[in-house]
Amino acid sequence: MRVLIAEDDRALGKFLMRRLEAEGHRLSVAEDGSDALTAFKSECPDIVILDLNMPKISGEMVLAEMKQLEPDLPVIVLTGRRELEIRIRCFELGADDLILKPFSFLELRARCLSLTRRRNNSRLCLRAGNLQMNRVDRSVTCGEEQLSLTNKEYTLLESLMLNRGHSVSRAELLETVWKLEPAQSTNIVDVYVNYLRRKLGTASAAIRTVRGAGYMIPLTCEAGRDTAADSG
Repeated sequence: MRVLIAEDDRALGKFLMRRLEAEGHRLSVAEDGSDALTAFKSECPDIVILDLNMPKISGEMVLAEMKQLEPDLPVIVLTGRRELEIRIRCFELGADDLILKPFSFLELRARCLSLTRRRNNSRLCLRAGNLQMNRVDRSVTCGEEQLSLTNKEYTLLESLMLNRGHSVSRAELLETVWKLEPAQSTNIVDVYVNYLRRKLGTASAAIRTVRGAGYMIPLTCEAGRDTAADSG
């Protein structure tokens, strides 16, 4: 599980990082709101633990932007403030849970696991802009149009959408989609990306080429244009 901890209390951040890393999770820690948003956009975490009292950009503003970009992302808010209106405002901004300080690590851990299990169930339906993939019936739609994809094209798109927000290398795609050794010399990944882009039509810009790294579908994209700057 990829966890982003946004906490300006350095000692608490290090404590949570050590405990969660010891359980095998991958951790990123940000000590202000600006760094938290940067890490969120680059790391594509599975869950965010967010302190409200953040410098540079407030925790509430960070929460609002994260939820605007990734509505299904589980966010647990940490706060020492007990005012009812603060808690209500956090839930209105999209917080999935709220824990008052001081708190038990075991309780935090349990709530993280509960939220990520819920999110894993929601990953049966993947969305990127106007693109929607239903992993139960293996259907893909772009707006109102249903697309006809081959098995390999579907699996390629699924891999990119499951990793939305960060690049997937050609070697990874060779292993995941074609079950080939990464060392094999072949341009089959690039060929199938071109096949897929042609079938996506106006949504083809959703598949972004990252020079020297592979391909990715950004966190924010719309059919016909990519709102992130292209890298290649």
